Formats: sequence, C-alpha cells, structure tokens
Amino acid sequence: METKQTLEERIREWRNYVTRRKAVKPIDVEELEDQLRTQVEALGEAGLDDDEAFLVAVKRLGDLDSISREFAREYSERLWKQLVVLPDLGDSSSEMKREAVVAIALAIAAAVAIKLPVLFIRDFNFDSQFTVSFYARNFSLFILPFLAGFFAWKRGLDQVGRYWLAVPFIVAALVVNTLPFKLGGHTEVLAAIHLPIALWLAVGFAYIAGHWNDHNQRMNFVRFSGEWFIYYTLIALGGGVLMVFTSFIFDAIGIRVEIFVNEWMLPCGVAGGVIISAWLVEAKQSIIENMAPVLTRLFTPLFTVLLLAFFVTVIWTGSGINVEREVLIGFDLLLVFVLGLLLYSISARDHQAPPGLFDKLQLLLVICALLVDTLALWAIAARISEFGFSPNKVTALGENIILFVNLGWSAVLYTRFLTGRASFAPLERWQMSYLPVYAVWAWIVVIVFPIIFNYQ
Repeated sequence: METKQTLEERIREWRNYVTRRKAVKPIDVEELEDQLRTQVEALGEAGLDDDEAFLVAVKRLGDLDSISREFAREYSERLWKQLVVLPDLGDSSSEMKREAVVAIALAIAAAVAIKLPVLFIRDFNFDSQFTVSFYARNFSLFILPFLAGFFAWKRGLDQVGRYWLAVPFIVAALVVNTLPFKLGGHTEVLAAIHLPIALWLAVGFAYIAGHWNDHNQRMNFVRFSGEWFIYYTLIALGGGVLMVFTSFIFDAIGIRVEIFVNEWMLPCGVAGGVIISAWLVEAKQSIIENMAPVLTRLFTPLFTVLLLAFFVTVIWTGSGINVEREVLIGFDLLLVFVLGLLLYSISARDHQAPPGLFDKLQLLLVICALLVDTLALWAIAARISEFGFSPNKVTALGENIILFVNLGWSAVLYTRFLTGRASFAPLERWQMSYLPVYAVWAWIVVIVFPIIFNYQ
C-alpha cells in the first residue's frame, strides 16, 4: 500500500510539472498521464518495481513528447532545482509569439489605464493629496485585472470561473471608491496596503484555472509568485537605471525631463512591468525556477543570522520595539519575507529526500522568526494596553497573530519531520491550507476596519 502511494505521489508530481509547461492543454495532460500509467503497469507486470517502472516509463514517454523528455532528464538526474539547465528545443514558436503579443498588449493596456484619470479628468493635479490618495487606493485595480485576464486567457478559465474572478475586483473598486475615507487617514493607508494582497490571491484563482481546492495547484502559484518577484525586481532595477540615464542625457542638452520621467515613465513602467514579468516567468520558467531555489538557499542563512542577532541584542540591551506605523509595517514585511523563504524552500524541495542540514537551518529560521514575532506581539499588546486601540495597532496585532500561528505550527511540523515522526507532506499541506487566511484578513482590513474605526 505504501509503494502505491509513493507511485501516485510521483505521478502527481509529474502531472503538476507538465501542467505548468506552456502550450499544454488539460486534455493533453490527461492523454499523457494515461500513456504513462499504461507504461508503468506494463513494466510492473514485466517485473520492475514501481520506482524503476515510473522512471523508465517517463523516459519512454519522453521520446514522444518534449515536455516529458525534459522532466525525465531532470527527474532521473535530480537536476530539477539546479541553476544550469538545457534550453527548451520543443517550444512552439507560434504559441510563444501569440503569448508575447497578448502579454505586451495587456502591459500597454495597464500602462494606459493608470494614466486615464490624468488624461480625462480636468484639474487632476498629480501632486495633490486627493490624487495621491486616489492612486494609492486604486493602484492595484489599474494593473492586477489585466494580469488576471492574461492567466484566465492562458489557462482557459471557463465562463463561470471568469464571472467569479470578476467579483473581487468589482467589490474592491466599489469599496475603495465609495467608502468615505479621510485623505491620508490610517484606514485609507491600511486599505491601500492590503488590497493588493487580497487581489493577488484573486490572480492566483486565474493562474490555477479555478482549481483552488487543489493544494498542488496552490503550490504552483506560490512558485510563480516567488519567480515573478525575482523577475520584477530585476526589471525594476533596470528601469531605474533607464530613468536615471534618461534624465542625465537630456539634462546634458539643457532639456528637463523630470516631469515626464516621474509622471509618465515611472507609473507606466511599474504597471506594464507587472504583466511583462509574469509573461517572462511563463516563457522562461526553466531558468527562473532553478534560480529561485539558489537564492533561497543564499538568503535563508543570512536572514537567520539577522534575526538571531536582533533577538540577542534585544535581550542583551533590554531595548523595546518602537511601536510606530512604519516600524510595524517594516517588521511585518520582514516576517512575511521570512515566510516567503519558507514557502519557496518547501516548493523547491525534493519531498522524497531525507532531512538534511538545510532543513535544520530552515527550522532555526522559523524559530528565530517566532521569537521576533513574540517580541512584536508583546510590544503591540503593551502599547494597546497603555494607549488603547487604533487601526494600525489592531492591524499589526492581527497580522502578527496570523503569522505566529503559521510559523508556530510550521515549526512543530518541521520538528516532526526532522525527528522522523512524520513525512514532509503535512508541512506543505499546512502552508497551502493556510493561504486563504491571509486573503480573508486582507479583505477584513480593506472593508471592515474603515467602518469600525470611523474612517480614521
């Protein structure tokens, strides 16, 4: 019975891998899986065990399909998550061109959308408080619908799924533009920060073609999010250099272009870059999905040392955390980044491999994050006890509790895995099951908090 479960896990891993490849439709995956199972059954009857039968069947199937051939090479050599990969030779150039055209068109549409208020509304002063507040609340609504549309088109999301996909964007647009926020108020800032989080998970619904109950599909979206972040960061760095040199060379001939750079080049580049980064992840997946685990292994020990040093310093000096809005946001971002490292290391790990040194380091990182989170919770609770509730403190309290629960149970599951009392699978299932909690909390902050705190 155990061998059969192992075989099913490997077939499921192969299926997830094939599903993530471009130009592969669900009906093609079904046909390939049927062929794979037939080959495995025949090889098993010939005397091979499940592990041997699976590997041979995938290699044989690789002779018929370039995607399976790539998987066979990477599975057999255990190079799925290494930095050096061979180029894809079986990609359909026409399909790639079509995706490129759609992605570029949507990127241009997002760039145009973000400038429409300025173009069609008179007296829309870019430097006014109203304009800043308007864009802060609506920024994600100018961009993420186009990204969701790209994946809905690419993944073949059905009509019902598209209706469901539109709901969160419509609700978000109504909420942030009809509630009487005070310009620059705390609840407005919190809504502006949390709305992209809520809508990003709506994009995930399109990415996995509506199969939100499938934990493996959720993990695919987590992988995509990490890969997208890397590409977008690289594009942002390149875009920053481009803007600097644009200003420099025009200044050299006495022409000031700062207004164009700041009010046109920057926002349009930010908007279009979101779509282009997503398309690059899809088009160059075999490269970036091998880069991300390497970066994870690089930054995990660095952040472990950082958090450990911080905790020791706090204990040594007796210093408390300054509970200001910017500080709370910074600590939450730090803990979210640590959680991101944990999620991506889980997605990149070979589930069949025994516990290793990096797993122990990962557990140490989670424990350090828990200690820092405990300090933050203590400081927030003390501040609330002294000065009462406020939107920022309650939001920070809720988010730190949510992170504490996630990290705490992750530490328990990691300990069970390292001590041989459980497999690695429960840890992955826990992380994927917990994702909706963040979406629910983000929506609460966006919709409920402004009402509770009277739009402060």
